[in-house]
Amino acid sequence: MAGVASLNTVSLSAPSSPAPAGRGRGRLLVPAAAAGARRFPSLRAARRRVVAARALDADDEWGKEPGEGATAVAEEEVPVASEVAGLKQKLKAALYGTERGLRASSETRAEVVELITQLEARNPTPAPTEALTLLNGKWILAYTSFSQLFPLLGSGTLQALVKVDEISQTIDSENFAVQNCIKFSGPLASSSVSTNAKFEIRSPKRVQIKFDEGIIGTPQLTDSIVLPEKFEFFGQNIDLTPLSGIFTSIENAASSVAKTISGQPPLKIPISSDKAESWLLTTYLDDELRISRGDGSSIFVLFKEGSTLLI
Repeated sequence: MAGVASLNTVSLSAPSSPAPAGRGRGRLLVPAAAAGARRFPSLRAARRRVVAARALDADDEWGKEPGEGATAVAEEEVPVASEVAGLKQKLKAALYGTERGLRASSETRAEVVELITQLEARNPTPAPTEALTLLNGKWILAYTSFSQLFPLLGSGTLQALVKVDEISQTIDSENFAVQNCIKFSGPLASSSVSTNAKFEIRSPKRVQIKFDEGIIGTPQLTDSIVLPEKFEFFGQNIDLTPLSGIFTSIENAASSVAKTISGQPPLKIPISSDKAESWLLTTYLDDELRISRGDGSSIFVLFKEGSTLLI
């Protein structure tokens, strides 16, 4: 009990001289609660002063402005967005003159792969198949490492006769449909070849594609022949005005043929092979750029229709 009493009291020692008669012993026992009432308030005040001092060290003398925390977060996001924008512009510049990658040198391909890797590391859409509104729409192919895409045009045998105007992929996310289309033109006509397919979501990034139909578009013949009135030949100016009547007759005939052929429906070819399937992994996606990887380690870089990256 004596030990308990010593824990619950605070002992204040009197001077070592003997206590006066009638006042008891030389020690005065004070309850611990009473002692705390005297000493603890000053301790709390000291602690409050320390905390206040630290707060002033952390902020300026005026303290934080309202919304300052949100501004700090926004400032952290701005460099990331600026860095991504810079990488996309570098990618656009690297792709210039490569004819969608088919004419890219080994050095250019290495540069493109490095830029793609950096963009993939900063992908703002980690689950593209869960962001179908971003996937939806028409995407223009800007680069691919899948050289078999154009086995004939890639060999250069038809470059003088046929020009590829556009390669695109249109995604209809509501109906889980996708269409790949190639538009090309020649000196007398233009046409297109496309495939229709359905896709299934297999993971946050991967879709499985099954082709069910091929379409050969109706050729659109050139219905207007524009010739100069004069041209230079071996230093002499030759006037073509006397031949304008002949050219007008040829133009009218071409226009009549073009209207006849253009009225025909496109040729549709069903695809029933079980092997007509593929998969696609989207590794980067925003509102203007999409990067995908497919069979055989192939890479596809596509720009959204209307994007400034296409300019």
